[in-house]
Amino acid sequence: MGNSALRAHVETAQKTGVFQLKDRGLTEFPSELQKLTSNLRTIDLSNNKIESLPPMIIGKFTLLKSLSLNNNKLTILPEELCNLKKLEMLSLNNNHLRELPSTFGQLAALKTLSLSGNQLRALPPQLCSLRHLDVVDLSKNQIRSIPDIVGELQVIELNLNQNQISQISVKISCCPRLKVLRLEENCLELSMLPQSILSDSQICLLAVEGNLFEIKKLRELEGYDKYMERFTATKKKFA
Repeated sequence: MGNSALRAHVETAQKTGVFQLKDRGLTEFPSELQKLTSNLRTIDLSNNKIESLPPMIIGKFTLLKSLSLNNNKLTILPEELCNLKKLEMLSLNNNHLRELPSTFGQLAALKTLSLSGNQLRALPPQLCSLRHLDVVDLSKNQIRSIPDIVGELQVIELNLNQNQISQISVKISCCPRLKVLRLEENCLELSMLPQSILSDSQICLLAVEGNLFEIKKLRELEGYDKYMERFTATKKKFA
């Protein structure tokens, strides 16, 4: 796109605090945005061809609350991204990410994280440090198992649909705030689903369709009645 068009977007963003430039075939993060590091609250560069984020710039958006880079070509995130202390929403769906920076747990304000359609092979342990995280979407990755550390997650909703999960730690029942657990279209045998999810957890919506068992078999498990009590109570609350 032309420089004058980009300049116009930058000028608008200076007034509004919002910079949105989607579907423009951008191959890199616009360097012009470094003029706006102290203005911007929202950046949306989805549906472009951006391969990397500039370490020298990205960590300087001190007021940034929302960052969206869905449908780009990111393979790695710089550590400097984790300097965004006010970031509440990070959406990186459909990129090529295999892991998160080791300092990711420093994004203390983060509430919503979307990483659907990447190449993650494991549940990132850094997520367990994020105390305000409410919703995490890790669907459509290559995760095979859920380790014990999951019990430290503070999330309310965890989406693990369309992975390759065949094992889940019983510690998932210990998640203090987890209400919604989505495990559709994985590789779970019924015997690998911890019964404590039903009998002894906060989970009131468990989605497990498309695994290696029939849903009616789930209803025969011990604790299913307790799960249904939670499910029904929640439904009534929102009715």
